[in-house]
Amino acid sequence: MIVLAAAGTPLPYASTQQAIGYPTLFLLVLVGALVPVVPTGALVSSAAVVAFHQTAPFTLLLLFVVASVAAFLGDIALYWLGRRGMDSKNGSRWLEAIRRRAPEDRLAQARAKLDDHGVAVLVLSRLMPAGRLPVMLACLLSRMPLRRFARGNLPACLAWALTYQLIGILGGSLFEEPWQGVLAAVVLTLLISAAPGVWRRWLRREGG
Repeated sequence: MIVLAAAGTPLPYASTQQAIGYPTLFLLVLVGALVPVVPTGALVSSAAVVAFHQTAPFTLLLLFVVASVAAFLGDIALYWLGRRGMDSKNGSRWLEAIRRRAPEDRLAQARAKLDDHGVAVLVLSRLMPAGRLPVMLACLLSRMPLRRFARGNLPACLAWALTYQLIGILGGSLFEEPWQGVLAAVVLTLLISAAPGVWRRWLRREGG
């Protein structure tokens, strides 16, 4: 769990905590974009709860910048690695990792949305749980240039960071103690992440 600084902490100590917390958050979000097993949304929401209880100026703004930049750089790095895999005869483990996390039905939907809406679909893919990699693979299969992907992905990462930060601010505003807000934010982000999968399983069961 990322703790930027506790509310009411003496300023020198809080500054030290922030100096450790922000780089750690940056690295975790960056790694989470490359290896999608780190719950980056929950990390950002948890950090936003603690930042909400801070009295230091620009804490939430700095958190927003750190999270969005880390997500953007992670996505760009993964896309670049995927492009290298597409151009290689033997592929790459990065490309295969993207394929494993992009089921055929989700990939087909992503390709159709990409054809209809272009790079604008990247914003929605970043906000939808498990939506990022199918759309990224669709972009790779369409041979979208890295520069065009980056232009569409920048607003997507900004919207993603803002959304999960707002979830954290909501959790922080509901509880006096930061740890209570952190718990609420984590539970809420996990529920949001799990909801689409539960919904799809329910539809398959009803259809079957």
